[in-house]
Amino acid sequence: MPVFPGRRRLRASTLLTVLVLPGVLTGCGGSPGPATLTVLATSSLTEVFGEMGTAYHQEHPGVKLRFVFGDSPEMVDRLSDHTPGDVLVTADRASMDDAAEYLTGRRSIVTHDSLTIAVGPGNPRRIRSLYDLTRPGLRVAVGAGTVPVGRYTRQVFAKAGLSVRWNSEEIGARAVLDRIRSGEADAGIVYITDLRSAGVAASSVPIPADLNVTAAFPAATVRDSEHEAEADAFVSWLLAPAAQKLFHKYGFPSPAPPS
Repeated sequence: MPVFPGRRRLRASTLLTVLVLPGVLTGCGGSPGPATLTVLATSSLTEVFGEMGTAYHQEHPGVKLRFVFGDSPEMVDRLSDHTPGDVLVTADRASMDDAAEYLTGRRSIVTHDSLTIAVGPGNPRRIRSLYDLTRPGLRVAVGAGTVPVGRYTRQVFAKAGLSVRWNSEEIGARAVLDRIRSGEADAGIVYITDLRSAGVAASSVPIPADLNVTAAFPAATVRDSEHEAEADAFVSWLLAPAAQKLFHKYGFPSPAPPS
């Protein structure tokens, strides 16, 4: 598996998901439609944002939501290419820093996460801890060093004092998880919430709190948004009790840490 040295190399391998919520993107015939917000978000938020979109529309019927999901660097690249967007949500602060010139207003950490070791169903290789990832012959998948989950993974390995020889570097946590689900890797480091999305297709080996990291998910309004007020309101709503309750439902710790 090739190593991806930068965002542009990652981009060619990224599969974007666009989520259009039933009933949310329907305007009223003949009358001005509601504002349409395009939310560019990390793939790790796919499931929770699906439900949040419905909840937000119920509270704000004058706003339509369109979610575009992919790895965080790809979302930043879309802004650098002047692809329209109103809100950016990434999986770490570094990705948000890369997009700073395209953003306006205050960044808000809307939720956070931690890492876990993903293994095959039933843990056939009997992996018990991070230290087992150094075992000869074990196929390990990690995120590339240019994507959030890859940066977090390297922090965990450094805290544990480990030198892990991985077999593949992937474009994001979901891609690492796909390696486990397909049987192409024996173990990989992913977000706890991504592991939950795999259901019975993967098992988990916990990483102790003293060796783990806190993954921060910041959100901000895009500078060129045609609906800046509505975008600011959506970012603020992500910190509201209704949104935090949904984050918690999908396994994200609640409440969100301070920005």
